[in-house]
Amino acid sequence: MSKIGVVDVGGGLRGIYAAGVLDFCLDHHIMFDCCIGVSAGSANVVSYLAGQRGRNYRFYSQYAKRKSYMGFYNLLRTGSYINMDYIYGSLSNSDGEDPIDFPAICRNHAQLFVVAEEAVTGRVKYFEKKDLHQDDYRIMMASSSIPGVNRPYEIDGILYYDGALGDPVPIQKAFEEGCDRVVLLLTKPLDVLRKPGKDLLLARRIRKKYPRSAENLCARAEKYNALVESAKEYAQKNKVLIISPDNTEGVTTLSRNVANLNRLYQKGYKDGAQIQNWLERYLG
Repeated sequence: MSKIGVVDVGGGLRGIYAAGVLDFCLDHHIMFDCCIGVSAGSANVVSYLAGQRGRNYRFYSQYAKRKSYMGFYNLLRTGSYINMDYIYGSLSNSDGEDPIDFPAICRNHAQLFVVAEEAVTGRVKYFEKKDLHQDDYRIMMASSSIPGVNRPYEIDGILYYDGALGDPVPIQKAFEEGCDRVVLLLTKPLDVLRKPGKDLLLARRIRKKYPRSAENLCARAEKYNALVESAKEYAQKNKVLIISPDNTEGVTTLSRNVANLNRLYQKGYKDGAQIQNWLERYLG
């Protein structure tokens, strides 16, 4: 029996594009057997596994405008620009404003992997569904902690940074888990190379305390670009379907223009039809 995986690479608020793709999947009953999320992509796939259509959209387009979510208010108060405890705690817990349906995740038989990077060692960490618990969504906080923007997030005595430092495009992980085909969700145009400029600046901020993470950050662009090229080779063999926007509608990692975000979401929802067509040809 075929095993189909989906990989969401995240990308800050550009992740609303992949949220649109996954909402299309929910509307059209497209189910994946293995879901892998990096950074914001981890939140996308968790809500998808819970069957909570529109939940991710609300986080990107509504809650992100709040000062409790992200901004210099948080930076001054906590040392982190993005308030992970507010996003994945206050909003997402069972008594929160927009709770994750954790029992639904448990009922879903699909595998879940959330990618993070150990801040001290620089090693990649693949959290699993068993690491997720009711009202304990720290693995998503760890996966989304951007170096130089947020402090590393601690889980059980280990500090973690954004999963993009460890494995920015984890399609190989999906194949290692036995997937026959993989849908890859990118949040920037396929042929736009990632440039290291901002990464080099952020690396300077963390190099003294976390030299291994700084090295990974400096190499992230090159690694991302190489992995996307690998994905293109798999796509030529019909092993990978790459879904990516033709443009980002002006949305950047931390931008909060609602009109732009909405256009990017709608673009993702429309592009989700490619998955339906691809699977029909493959499973036909």
